[in-house]
Amino acid sequence: MMSQRVAMIAVCFGFSLSLSLRADDADYDAKLYWPQWRGPLGTGVAPQSDPPVVWDEETNIRWKIKLPGSGHATPIVWRDRIFVTTAVPYGEKLPPRYSGAPGAHDNLPVTQRHRFFVLAIDRGDGRIVWEKAVHDELPHEGGHETASLASNSPVTDGEHLFAYFGSRGLYCLNFEGDVVWEKDMGRMHSKHGHGEGSSPVLYGDQLIINWDHEGESFLISLNKKTGEPQWKVKRDEVTSWATPIVVEHGGRAQVVVSGTDRVRGYDLTDGTVIWECGGLSANIVATPVAGDGMIFAASSYEKQALLAIRLEGAHGDITGTDQLVWSRRRLTPYVPSPLLYDGALYFLRHYQGILSRLDAKSGEDAPGAFRLAGIRNVYASPVGASGRVCITDLDGMTMVISNEDRPRLLARNQLDDRFSASAAIVGGEIILRGHQSLYRIAEESKPKER
Repeated sequence: MMSQRVAMIAVCFGFSLSLSLRADDADYDAKLYWPQWRGPLGTGVAPQSDPPVVWDEETNIRWKIKLPGSGHATPIVWRDRIFVTTAVPYGEKLPPRYSGAPGAHDNLPVTQRHRFFVLAIDRGDGRIVWEKAVHDELPHEGGHETASLASNSPVTDGEHLFAYFGSRGLYCLNFEGDVVWEKDMGRMHSKHGHGEGSSPVLYGDQLIINWDHEGESFLISLNKKTGEPQWKVKRDEVTSWATPIVVEHGGRAQVVVSGTDRVRGYDLTDGTVIWECGGLSANIVATPVAGDGMIFAASSYEKQALLAIRLEGAHGDITGTDQLVWSRRRLTPYVPSPLLYDGALYFLRHYQGILSRLDAKSGEDAPGAFRLAGIRNVYASPVGASGRVCITDLDGMTMVISNEDRPRLLARNQLDDRFSASAAIVGGEIILRGHQSLYRIAEESKPKER
């Protein structure tokens, strides 16, 4: 039976972010779950996990399987199941059709119909347990050449999986692969025709979706059991790709969403704006993180910005007030989201191999920015576990560094694939989704002492 209450696992680790898990699960173990984009805490951290430091195509690869189609969504893990989404082209090839969006550039052509799949994979042996086609269409946009038609990450509460394909719909499936309900959200028109990517967030019985595009933008809360709207509020925003987060502060839950005009905190119960703060750039991609009563929101497009906002006392328009504890105007992230780990804030410059590490509360360098030799284009967001930080670049290199004031290089790990999806970490494993294959990376079992 699914509990009506939420298990506030994040509170146990000193964070304000909460996630809906199985509160009645007596053998709950944080090591066995990566239930959403950015992990169980929404910060990129895997509590209690201890993944390998070293791997390559011949070392510490438990299994590697080919995946059909294309997708950049993060794999979601619940115990012995890994869930991935993908878009698979099929049928007769048509004359290339490009997006007619204003300013369209560097986009993929639409040449075939696509089927949109959800796959459940056995974590132990890599076997595909089931695959479910939930939608079929000729896409209206091909997206940017670095994008995919399945970039929105799913989320699970341990009983159902919520797979979101943006313009292709939202689907609630049980763990046997049956569709329980589905919701058509309409057609999104992204800026420059670059595609879609914001993921849903789950909190209690509410499923929250950010629908920022070049039409009428909105934030919506749906009942996870039925898919029926609980509230919907308009947003004075253009296209963004940022995923909402839910934080608790002062006994009040709020949804925080970054946008071009403002980063805003909305009351979870009815969607009213609690506070808002200007200062980010256009083309918002990075998802904010929260911890110790603060929000950290960043962007980098035509200008660079990182805002550290104190939630205590935040009400109304707080732009230029002392609610903004500190800010940065250089070396801020565009595509990869920040990582908040044991009081340290990590973020990459734009999507390049320049990493900054700051004290999250003060914004002071700890030690500041340093170049990651061998790391180039980075679309996946950094993750942390067991005192280490992993950064995976597009060309298959993952750099592992220590989480300390003076980070040390621990390993450079190369795989024969390209990576845009962020890693998932569970227990002693890293699950990496490449453009072609899915990897389960874990150290070989050591013989037990007799």
